[in-house]
Amino acid sequence: AILPLRGKILNVEKARYEKLLSSDSIVTLITALGTSIGSEEFNIDKLRYHRIIIMTDADVDGAHIRTLLLTFFYRQMPVLVERGHIYIAQPPLYKVKVGKHEQYLKDGHELDNFLLKVALDGAVVLPDGAAGTRAPLQGEALQDLAAKYVLATHVIDRLGNWMDLDALRAMANGLALDLDSAPAAEASAVALQAGLIDATVEAQFDVRTDKHLLRISRRHHGNIKSSVITQDFVHGADYAALKEAGLTFKGLLGAEAIVRRGEGERAKEQKVDDFRAAMAWLIGQAEHAVGRQRYKGLGEM
Repeated sequence: AILPLRGKILNVEKARYEKLLSSDSIVTLITALGTSIGSEEFNIDKLRYHRIIIMTDADVDGAHIRTLLLTFFYRQMPVLVERGHIYIAQPPLYKVKVGKHEQYLKDGHELDNFLLKVALDGAVVLPDGAAGTRAPLQGEALQDLAAKYVLATHVIDRLGNWMDLDALRAMANGLALDLDSAPAAEASAVALQAGLIDATVEAQFDVRTDKHLLRISRRHHGNIKSSVITQDFVHGADYAALKEAGLTFKGLLGAEAIVRRGEGERAKEQKVDDFRAAMAWLIGQAEHAVGRQRYKGLGEM
């Protein structure tokens, strides 16, 4: 049976018992299940459906409604949760199509992975061009390089809201930072300053943490916007991922490098000057080859 509940149900975490029973949606839900609620009234033997599946849209509102329903079951009918009667249907956010192949994807992360898989299918990177002597990058070797590129890109996207984007990209391109001492911090500030445009980089000492940091300042719409690179960040996993990407990709491709995708008459190629440009071109080709549909709600499926 299907029980449609429109809108968001009452938040039972904050509501009194009397208000709980005044909610039409909750009363309908209790009646449909047949168990009643409350320590004295609840009877698991009267449960009419032994598999209760919560289905909500794959957006923020849907997630909120799902949380409210789970809170209701956990607070008012905990036995249903303990005995495994409650299920969550995970609706896909995307449907993608390549040729005749269709696939449903749960979220943006799965979409990125799918596009990457399509992009690398039949792809090859020639580090020094068609006449170069270095071995082509393809297959597992190219997949490993792409994985490092994607990891660094995710780090930049995630930190870009509160750290300087160009500074993050400079680290991913091979700029090494050292904030363990005053001379090292000053040298890092000079090196970073050389790689940035319209920005001022200063090495500073934070008396609260007793550590060195770099402060990057830019003028944005007439106001000074500042961000910092701390010593803890330089010693952390995110910087390590950017540093590894920089070491991996620096000098990987020559001036005549070519990226190619496909075979025979359908093959396409592009001249690139670094690995980031090669990946951007490959993913762009994949996006053109993949048809996608984004679902706003279950009713569209």
